[in-house]
Amino acid sequence: MKNHMALPVVAVVGRPNVGKSTLFNKLIGQRLSIVEDTPGVTRDRIYAKGEWRNRSFMLVDTGGIETVTDDVILKQMRRQAELAIERADVIVLVTDVRCGVTADDSAVASMLQKSGKPVVLAVNKCDSIGEPPMELYEFYNLGIGDPFPISAAHGHGTGDMLDAVYDLLPPEDQLEDDEDAIHVAIIGKPNVGKSSLVNRIAGEERAIVSNVAGTTRDATDTTVENEDGKFVLIDTAGIRKKARVTERIEHYSVLRAYMAVDRADVCLILIDATEGFTEQDSKVAGYAHEQGKASIIVVNKWDLIEKDNTTMKEFEEKLQRDFSFMSYAPFVFISAKTGQRVPKLFAKIREVYEQNAMRISTGMLNDVLAYATTRVQPPSDKGRRLKIYYMTQASTKPPTFVIFVNRADLFHFSYQRYIENQIRSTFGLTGTPVRFVVRERARDEK
Repeated sequence: MKNHMALPVVAVVGRPNVGKSTLFNKLIGQRLSIVEDTPGVTRDRIYAKGEWRNRSFMLVDTGGIETVTDDVILKQMRRQAELAIERADVIVLVTDVRCGVTADDSAVASMLQKSGKPVVLAVNKCDSIGEPPMELYEFYNLGIGDPFPISAAHGHGTGDMLDAVYDLLPPEDQLEDDEDAIHVAIIGKPNVGKSSLVNRIAGEERAIVSNVAGTTRDATDTTVENEDGKFVLIDTAGIRKKARVTERIEHYSVLRAYMAVDRADVCLILIDATEGFTEQDSKVAGYAHEQGKASIIVVNKWDLIEKDNTTMKEFEEKLQRDFSFMSYAPFVFISAKTGQRVPKLFAKIREVYEQNAMRISTGMLNDVLAYATTRVQPPSDKGRRLKIYYMTQASTKPPTFVIFVNRADLFHFSYQRYIENQIRSTFGLTGTPVRFVVRERARDEK
C-alpha cells in the first residue's frame, strides 16, 4: 500500500450550536485513537486522523470554522457544507433533539441530498439512557434515513453512529492513487501563485498533461509526464473565486493544505518573495514536517525583487532562520510568471522523493555512529555516560532509525541533532525529515 493512498474523509456538518465540536472532540478523545497529534494542527483542531474497526479516516470538524454574526451564519454554513461535500466520502449531519427539526436543518439536509454523498444523521443531546425520546421520530422528516440518537457530551450512541459511518466508507481498493507517479502538493497562502505555477508547468510544451478525473476527489489533480518522470500535482487552490468570503478563508486554505499534504509524497512550500515568511506558512510547513514528508521551499515571484549580488543570499539566510525546524529543505527561487527555473523543479522533486524513501544498511549506519561517537564523546551525567550500542533503520518515508542505548534520558536533543547531522553529511537525505526512536537496553542483555 502506497503511503499517499488517500484516507477517506468524514465531515461533521450542521448548523451552529448543535454540538459539532463536542462530538468531534468526543470521537477523537474517546472512540477513536488519535493516530497523530500534531503541533500546529491542535490549535485549530479541525482535522484529525481517527480509526474505527481497523479503518483509518480523516475527521473534519466544520464547527471549528464558524462565525457568530447572524447574517453570515447561513452563508458560512453553506460554505462549510460545500467544502465538506466537495471533499468528504461520508458526511455526518448533526442536529439537536431539543430544538426539533429547524428550517436550517432542512436546508442543509436538502443540500446534502443533492450532493449524492452518503449521510449519517446524528441527533445530539439525547442525554438520558434508555428508550430514545419521541422527538427523535420527527427527524425522519429530513428524508436522509434513520436518525441516530447520540449524546456528544456523554458519548452514548456514538458507537452505533460510527458503525453506520464505517458501512458507508468507500471500499479500500477504490482509494488507490496512481501507483508509479510522485504525488506533489503545492501549498502556500492564497495568492502566492499556486495556480500560476500549475498552469506554467502544464503549459510547458515538453510536458504531457492529462486531467483524468479518476474519482471526484482527484478531479482537480494534474498529471504531468516529462523527462524527469510522472508527477501528480495536487491542487489546493480551494473554493473558486465566486465563494470567496474573506472571513475565515485562512481556515479553509489551511484545511485544504493539510488534506493535500496527507496525500502527497513531496510538498512544495510556496513562499511569496515580496511578502516573505508568514505564520500560515509555518503552520502548513510544520504539518508537512510532522507527517514526515519530503519538502522543498519554493520562493515564487522572484522576478519582482530588485536584485543586487547579495539579495538572494540575504533572503535565503532569513528564510533559513524562519524554517530552522526544517533545515533539511532545499530552496528553489522561481518565477511562475516568467517560467524562470520552473523546469528545474522536477529533478529536485524526484531527488527529495528518493531521499525520503532511502534505505541505509545497518553496517554503514554503525560505521557513521562509531566515527561520530569517537569524534564527540556522548554526554554524561553524574558519572554515568551515555552508551550507544547500535542503530538500524526501521522504515522509510521518512527514514526512521532505531538507536539502542543504555539510558535514554542521557541521549539529549543536542546529541541527537549531532548524530542526525553526521548521518546527513554522509548520506545526503536532502529535503526529508528523519526520525529517531530511542530504545533502552540494559547492559547485561548485550
